[in-house]
Order: sequence, then structure tokens, then C-alpha cells
Amino acid sequence: MAIAEGGRTGEVRFVGEVENSPAAIERTIKKLGKKYDRLQVCFEAGPTGYGLCRQVRDLGHDCMVVAPALIPKRPGERVKTNRRDAVTLARLHRAGELIGVWVPDVVHEAVRDLVRAREAAADDLRRKRQQLLSFLLRHGRIYENGGHWTLARRRCLARQSFEHTAQQIVFQEKIDAIEDAAQRLHRLDDQLRAVVPTWSMARVVEAGHARRLVPGRSDVRGRN
Repeated sequence: MAIAEGGRTGEVRFVGEVENSPAAIERTIKKLGKKYDRLQVCFEAGPTGYGLCRQVRDLGHDCMVVAPALIPKRPGERVKTNRRDAVTLARLHRAGELIGVWVPDVVHEAVRDLVRAREAAADDLRRKRQQLLSFLLRHGRIYENGGHWTLARRRCLARQSFEHTAQQIVFQEKIDAIEDAAQRLHRLDDQLRAVVPTWSMARVVEAGHARRLVPGRSDVRGRN
């Protein structure tokens, strides 16, 4: 942590390391608040940044979360240390040269976590399907009668068998893995449908979903 005193010529100094825990942050902010009345806090975005920002704001002080890519850097300045980064941020923030990112509230961040989980489940399902297709291709099992994941295709897969027991085991394991991944994605879709209507951004999400479903649009994307 570093402090830039008020005024263009105020001292900028490194204060020291502060444990990133709610109790330690509260003690530090309250201690500085007694000396400086109102603080203007900033730090680089990170995994715990949004919660930390909300804590500082709840304590009655301004707080900015800065994207690392938006921090001005001097030519040749490559070495990063906690001390140097803290002093640089304090100086730049006082000069008004930092750009803050939008900090979501607790509900928005929770919905975002659910959306990320849904995206990860969809990616997992795609990977598992591709692994099955690659396995079938290696064994000359090529399906040419339409989409890979239609009802007809699933019926065709149910009739597949392999001479060697080990290959049959691998095939069945891949089928089961796809089914498990599909069920997980289905559960997350259901959870999103239940949660989104209670969210402040529900109308925006619904409008975006409707826009993607308009026939004839060039930006319509396929769904799993």
C-alpha cells in the first residue's frame, strides 16, 4: 500500500504490506480515515477486487478498480514489484490518470458466476462430443445422414458395438460422459431461467435473447 498526500506536490510514499482479509482491510481503512477524513482508494483488478471495492465503499470512502491494461506505463518500465506498483498507482490516481472499471453489485456478480458456470458446462459438452466423434472417426464409423446430435444420430450411436472389449468400454464411457455433461448443462439452463427474471438486468437479457432469435439475421448463432 502507498499513500499520495493531497496536492500536486504532496508526498507519495510506500506504507507497507496489508493482509487481504476483511478484518485487516477494515482496520487499515479506519485508521487512515481518522487521519485523512475521506480517502480515495484504488487498486488493480483481481480475483477479490470487487468484494474489496464494495467493502471500502461501505466504509464511506471512494474506491476505483483499475484494469491493469489501462494503467499508463513509462517506456522501458517492465519490472513489477508491490512497492513500485503501489507508489505508481497512488501517484497516477492523484493525477487523475487512471480509468476505473465498472464494479458489479453482489447480485450481478452472483448471476455472472452462474453464467460462467453455464458457459463452462457448454464448453465441456462440446469437448466430450468432439472426443467421441474423433474416436468414431479413428474406427471408420462415419455418419453421413444429417446432424451429429439429432435423434436419428443418437439411435445410430445406440446400435454401435466394437469387437474388442476395451474399445466398447471406451465408447460407452464417452457416451456416458456426454450424457452427464448434457444433464449438467440442462440443470444450469433451468437455474438461469429461474434466476434471471429476479435480476435487475432481466429486461436486457430478454431483449438480447429475442434479438438472436429473429429469423434471417446474420448474427444468429447456433445453439447446443
